[in-house]
Amino acid sequence: MTRLPVVVLISGTGSNLAALLEAARAEDCPFRVVAVIADRDAAGLEHARTAGIPAQIVRLGDHPDRAAWDQALADAVAAHGPDLVVLAGFMKLVGPPLLEAFGGRIVNTHPALLPSFPGAHGVRDALAHGVRITGCSVIEVDAGVDTGRILAQAAVEVHEDDTEAALHERIKAVEQPLLVDVVRRLTSAG
Repeated sequence: MTRLPVVVLISGTGSNLAALLEAARAEDCPFRVVAVIADRDAAGLEHARTAGIPAQIVRLGDHPDRAAWDQALADAVAAHGPDLVVLAGFMKLVGPPLLEAFGGRIVNTHPALLPSFPGAHGVRDALAHGVRITGCSVIEVDAGVDTGRILAQAAVEVHEDDTEAALHERIKAVEQPLLVDVVRRLTSAG
């Protein structure tokens, strides 16, 4: 079976990346992670290094402006020839060069039930709003902030005594298998 190449972009601990790498170990997995790219010295890069997968940092501060970084990121991704790009806790908006090169083939996770609570603080915003149900979404990335086509969602109940950290951990526990499922489905369709 030919496994389709996937590049994963991260900014943090890489828990979603770890879930994708674990799934890729299965014989029937339709994808393989061919590279991991971070925008900073992210702890999650260690998952890639441990698995023997190329890991790279493309820092915004290493470029003269945002446009140059956007192009450098697109070039770094394109160098690995992915069929799919997965933003797994990548905390920067991707720019026109990546969207033009991989439009319709970039997915992202979000810790809320979009279109509610878009942006960088989905969990905090859901708690502040007092919702009883929140969750996670996997979307197709477009030029907006969490405005892309929703590919999958899963609900998570908000507990009366929830802190942002506790709720986020419960969301991650649901988000990881949801992301793996979406990536499997998209790469199976080939």
